[in-house]
Amino acid sequence: MRSRAITVVPDDRPTVGAVRTATRTSTYDREILRLAIPAVVALAAEPLYVLTDTAIVGRIGTPQLGGLAVASTLILTGYALFVFLAYGTTGTVARLLGAGDVARAASQGVQALWLAAGVGVALAAVGLAAAEPAVALMGAGEQVRPFALTYLRISMAGVPALLVVLAGTGYLRGLQDTRTPLLVAVGSALANLVIELVLVFGLDLGIAGSAWSTVVSQLGAAGVYVTFVARHVRATGVSVRPDLSALRTLAGVSRDLFLRTAALRMSLTLATAVAARIGVVELGAHQIAFELWSLLALLLDGIAIAGQALVGRLLGASDAAGARAAADRMVQWGLAAGLVFAVGIAALRGVLPALFTGDAAVQAVTAFLLLFVAVLQPVNAVVFVLDGVLIGAGDVRYLAWAMTGAAAAFVPVAGAVLVLNLGVGWLWGAIAVLMLARLAALMARWRGSAWLVVGGRHPLRTRTTATSSRRTGLLAHLRLAGNVPWSVAGPWSRTRS
Repeated sequence: MRSRAITVVPDDRPTVGAVRTATRTSTYDREILRLAIPAVVALAAEPLYVLTDTAIVGRIGTPQLGGLAVASTLILTGYALFVFLAYGTTGTVARLLGAGDVARAASQGVQALWLAAGVGVALAAVGLAAAEPAVALMGAGEQVRPFALTYLRISMAGVPALLVVLAGTGYLRGLQDTRTPLLVAVGSALANLVIELVLVFGLDLGIAGSAWSTVVSQLGAAGVYVTFVARHVRATGVSVRPDLSALRTLAGVSRDLFLRTAALRMSLTLATAVAARIGVVELGAHQIAFELWSLLALLLDGIAIAGQALVGRLLGASDAAGARAAADRMVQWGLAAGLVFAVGIAALRGVLPALFTGDAAVQAVTAFLLLFVAVLQPVNAVVFVLDGVLIGAGDVRYLAWAMTGAAAAFVPVAGAVLVLNLGVGWLWGAIAVLMLARLAALMARWRGSAWLVVGGRHPLRTRTTATSSRRTGLLAHLRLAGNVPWSVAGPWSRTRS
């Protein structure tokens, strides 16, 4: 079935002030919760890999623990940059599912695995080649460096599997299944624990055993997702070969999401770098505040993932009104959660710092910074939810530009904090500028209708095809007029899909 892509402009947009309270019931509540709750638990299970490694390697020795800290920081940074493989796949598959094109949805899952495997192999090769300079850049000392290199180099063997897991997770989320990724995440984390205990303490492999246990667990999780996709492929009879047209669409989505994520990570890394130059106490307080910020973001991401899956499916089914209503409802849920988090952090800001440090000076500064964390929670909540909604809608190019613009607003303010020798409170004021800039851009898009593109074709693919069709039509007209030689027009007359 071929689906037309059109933009629907509703006439009855409510104003922000008319947003209904989240305490009222909605027809989408059950579906949002069904998707969001397993997603939150699965997201919480993912850090168990690092926590398990930290607990076990910490018993081997301090230099080994330092090596793990350096290597895992590099790996987790890469993981954060390439999470687009999950997000982009979710929206694309959900749209096809909504359009009733189950075969193309399965085919998209196959292509996502191909893309993930290809990027994973390339990334692993780069990681092996750049391991030594990357560890040196992290400032690892002589005692720590060999252990960091050991863990990092072994971990590169699992990078293709890790990216396949991301793509497979996105595929199942697109099929409205967040329960299976939860089971896979928990199962692989438990497997990692058992295997690591055997390799590290049973076979006395040290930090190398810790790295190999993670690789084996990632390979197992990747195998589960490949099995699921293979089952759907057999049921629908689609090809398992790479499809260049589908890969181009996925690559376009991935590129835009990569730019968005890279701009965000660059901004947050710059914030830490500025805090480090303000002072040791300020850096410690910043780290504690940022970790709590990240934990709350993880909880809010469950609603964002529900937005990716639900909005994509509704738009694929040509239900623009339903997509709008579901998005509005998720914004209400997110705002309510953000307000609860804000009240909780504000109430506990005098207690929480003591859980992380015994230094009275760091505790005092952390309590001050938690005011910023609390005040920004409602802003963060709406930003994260709308991020998920627009990813589900396939509006990823706008997200890339919006995040780049927000980063452009943040960088000079953060730089001014450093140049003018201002305090860490001003740095968090710069972070507030970053989030408010994101909020303004996303709210402007949400209140409009440009993201409400319905039908089974991905918006990026639709725009590219429309542009190419216009170019082809013009060239055909010129040919008939005898103004363009065939030899010149030929290469430009191919309609790209």
